[in-house]
Amino acid sequence: MKDNFFVKSHGLGNEYLVLDSDAITFELSAQAIRRLCNTNYGLGTDGILLKTNSTKADVGLLIFNPDGSEAEKSGNGIRIFCKYVFDYKIIQTPEFTVETKGGIVHANILETHQGKAKVIRIDIGKAIFQSKLIPTLYDTEEVQDVKARIHGKEFEINCVSVGNPHCVILKETLDAAEIKEFGTYIEHFHMFPNRINTQFVKIINRERAEILIWERGAGFTLASGTSSCAVASVLKKKGLIDSKVTVQMIGGELTVEVDDDFNIRLTGEVRQICEGILNPELLEDIHLPIPK
Repeated sequence: MKDNFFVKSHGLGNEYLVLDSDAITFELSAQAIRRLCNTNYGLGTDGILLKTNSTKADVGLLIFNPDGSEAEKSGNGIRIFCKYVFDYKIIQTPEFTVETKGGIVHANILETHQGKAKVIRIDIGKAIFQSKLIPTLYDTEEVQDVKARIHGKEFEINCVSVGNPHCVILKETLDAAEIKEFGTYIEHFHMFPNRINTQFVKIINRERAEILIWERGAGFTLASGTSSCAVASVLKKKGLIDSKVTVQMIGGELTVEVDDDFNIRLTGEVRQICEGILNPELLEDIHLPIPK
């Protein structure tokens, strides 16, 4: 693989840049991440996926948000990464494992088109509802149906970890303006020591839910795999859905399966946008701050 080779792909409009730690010639610092993700000075992306070596799985993955912070997991990001390692023959089989900061993920390429991965299923792991493990600073064992006053407005919150922390809020109607206004305040709420991802959820029926997403470190997002998993887990716990649910987002739909032990499986399509080599002029400026 050539030095500084990249691939850009998306899962339902949630786009990531994929790099290989063995093929980049620069330090992937927080500032470099911010510049690469910036629309005006970089490639414009929702995050960076860095392939690494692993002694615990077939391949390793580090996930970075556009603000330079590191994420434990990303459902769309992991599926995008799985497409990359399969399409570029880094992995030779349709079933393999990926080591992430949030745990080992089992992946399965379910459908291909012209030899390229199209539909990918991943086993996200087990939903965790224990307050301290999410983590939150609440004294209760779990954070379910808890009223929280955030930036002058009361929300009824439900918290869960699916490898990364989530705050699920059920709504009768969805308003993008509302989550755009309050998302950052919920993300940085003092009871969430590691910040948190947020979803506003409208239940359509026992097999379908519609959501809006505010991603930690990224902001308002068209689609999110772990957000879909978090929502499905909370709705399953409340007895509001069956084991298999379609989660509808602005970017499209994902299928989530949650068994009675809260093991989660996520399935959806991934598409490549482009590939190329990072230009030397971009790399000259890679560690410069972005003008505001």
